[in-house]
Amino acid sequence: MTCIAGGVNIAMKVPAHQYDGVVAFYRETLECEEIEGGADVSFRFGPNRLWIDRVPQLSRAEIWLELVSKDFGAAAQKLEQAGIVRDDGIEPLPETMTAGWFFNPAGIVHLLRLDTTP
Repeated sequence: MTCIAGGVNIAMKVPAHQYDGVVAFYRETLECEEIEGGADVSFRFGPNRLWIDRVPQLSRAEIWLELVSKDFGAAAQKLEQAGIVRDDGIEPLPETMTAGWFFNPAGIVHLLRLDTTP
């Protein structure tokens, strides 16, 4: 059986006109710990890392979730055989990353990536 598990990363894609307010909410109102590293803003959110991404072409915010598997090929095949839509064109991934973008039946984006942790 192919194991697919939830990852630690959550991405909140936010329209440009709401971005500053959303960042201020997590930084100042909730006082979440900001995680350093990279050009993007992210916060410790319980056991997870919440990324806040500015996406000018959006009209409303979206949540994108992460899935991980030790066997990416088998996990991707399992999702595709279940009729889950895959669209790797929605956001570029690094060439060094073994991953793909999938949509659950409600249209929520999930990044399925190879789990490289020991």
